[in-house]
Amino acid sequence: MAADIDAHRLSRSAASGGMRHRCRATAPLAIGGAVAATVLSALPAAQAAAGESNATVIVTGGDAGSAAAAVTAAGGHVVDLLPLIAGVSATLPVGRALAASYRVIANRPFTVASTTAAAASTAAAAAAGAGEPAVTVRSTVGLPPAGTEGSGVTVAVVDTGVADVPELAGRIVGHLDMSRSSNRDGFGHGTFMAGLIAASGVASGGAYRGVAPGANILDVRVANSDGSTGLVQVLRGLQAVASRGHRYGVRVVNLSLSSDSPAQVADDPLVLALDRLWHAGITVVVPAGNGGPAPGSVASPGIDPTLLTAGAVDPVDTTERGDDVVSSWSGRGDSADDLAKPDLVAPGTHVVSLRDPGSVIDTENPGSRVGDSYFRGSGTSMSTAVTAGAVADVLAVRPDLSPDAVKELLTGTTYDAPPAWPTRTPQAPAAWTQRPRSPSHERQPPTPRTVRAGSSTGWTPGAAASLATQLGGTG
Repeated sequence: MAADIDAHRLSRSAASGGMRHRCRATAPLAIGGAVAATVLSALPAAQAAAGESNATVIVTGGDAGSAAAAVTAAGGHVVDLLPLIAGVSATLPVGRALAASYRVIANRPFTVASTTAAAASTAAAAAAGAGEPAVTVRSTVGLPPAGTEGSGVTVAVVDTGVADVPELAGRIVGHLDMSRSSNRDGFGHGTFMAGLIAASGVASGGAYRGVAPGANILDVRVANSDGSTGLVQVLRGLQAVASRGHRYGVRVVNLSLSSDSPAQVADDPLVLALDRLWHAGITVVVPAGNGGPAPGSVASPGIDPTLLTAGAVDPVDTTERGDDVVSSWSGRGDSADDLAKPDLVAPGTHVVSLRDPGSVIDTENPGSRVGDSYFRGSGTSMSTAVTAGAVADVLAVRPDLSPDAVKELLTGTTYDAPPAWPTRTPQAPAAWTQRPRSPSHERQPPTPRTVRAGSSTGWTPGAAASLATQLGGTG
């Protein structure tokens, strides 16, 4: 009898005051303090209680060199140069002012705090005695059991780490560890994501093969063994991708982390970093978060209009697309530029991927195990990884496509799926208008778009890749 691991969501819980992450217990990726201020007038409560006189911050403005000089002149200490965001991570004396041309954003760690609505879904599945699913991710998105899709494309998995499990043998091209921990993935979340992308399926006869089993994985570990991390570590990981990713052929970034950032999108250093990777030719896939169904529940960086944001769909254990529903807890809501988010939805409910034996989520959720090699889980983290695998499939066929072209291709080959929550109006929430609209356009009745095929009008990596070959010089 297999239960699901709780869905990870790295975001603040309004009810608990804590942060949540996507695969069981949760932990906050807090992105901002007084974003518009240039003076640190207060420490986070935990630091203040300890009587500390310095705070860890991100400073941007000008370029990394000038930001570093400003920190040093203010009596601070530069920890990391972050040219990706034209800034630095640093420690600064509390209350110390910088020039008005610099922006100071406080780093806040996330720790295990509370469960999510997706966890309730997994618990219900366990109570019902759910065993191995009748359908797999590959069958849901219309792929055959066998295949080597994604060959030649490297996906950077920026997460809790990726363990050297047999299903990924020969697929992991490197480990970049920002946590300075001894093990590869003490928590188990990143390994699960990597499996959805590139697992060989050898232990299941191909049933749990990844969406892009021919793709390579670059492990970019940004979390500690207990799953905790913070903005500084995540930015350090993204800087590593920017600086060293070309050595590994990185074309896709999977970031299955999110937060309710207090910063405006334009001020959020995480969004800035991801946007710059996007404009450098790397397609970035991020989650909508598990805070639905309320409008405006898409978490940062999923609200960024540039990035490819994935919500979750439940195929309800069939390969027929007509009964698919958008998971009720999947985040939804417009981006900062009044564009509908998420951009599409992908399998994220009760999906099966790689187990990391001995990891935190493995030992705390033995009922989620599927056989000896696999694990079951729910959340938009999972949908993000499935979508990242699909991006790799397309780029394997058309490596010349830009991130914008890839996003247009995938969102243009989706099919409609209804929401899983009751509504009093004849239309679903406005987040589901799939096409971008200008502020002058009247809002149209929205419909969720799903990354799966059941007919010629649906979506599959194969169908999208086939369409890609017809795009000529689009890039």
